[in-house]
Amino acid sequence: MRHRLTFAAAVLAALALTGCATGQTPAGSPAPAAETTPESAPPPFDVIASGSDDEQARAQAQAWLDDISLPPGTTTASSNVASFYSYTGWPCGPVSELEAFWLVPDATLSDTADWLDANPAGGLISVWGDHRPDNMNNDGMLLGYIPEMGAQEGIVYTLRTVPGGIAVRAEIAAQTADASCPELPDGAQYGAPGMG
Repeated sequence: MRHRLTFAAAVLAALALTGCATGQTPAGSPAPAAETTPESAPPPFDVIASGSDDEQARAQAQAWLDDISLPPGTTTASSNVASFYSYTGWPCGPVSELEAFWLVPDATLSDTADWLDANPAGGLISVWGDHRPDNMNNDGMLLGYIPEMGAQEGIVYTLRTVPGGIAVRAEIAAQTADASCPELPDGAQYGAPGMG
């Protein structure tokens, strides 16, 4: 009999705790999203922020993100839209970073890269200039766009071939006003973002 009472008490405690987990939204938190049917639900979209919380750098990174243009039919996506095996290391900093993801349906790597070259976000320029190599990896490529030659901030796109199209990841970094670059030994120079 005592085991039954102990079991009943444990079940009641678990139910009470479950009820607490779905209480009111704390002040300052966003309101919960309204439930939608699968047909009307927007695709998930991850924007991942990291790095410096500097207001000016964060605003610049957000402005570059807001100005990104991708081909018609592109949909926002979650970070698991593709397997991205590498990440951009921004050597100069501090920087404010954002990361976002899309799927360009029924596209090729070269079509997507050509679109990005023809529609640069925020007036950024390609690190490749007019001579982007055509012989990049068949299932993926990196494209870098910076505000001026020699800059270590901007956007690096990683394009990956996935079933149904091209997955796009944008890694965006904007430097703070007091950003600096560590000195490299023996006159070495930093490579441009997105050149591998």
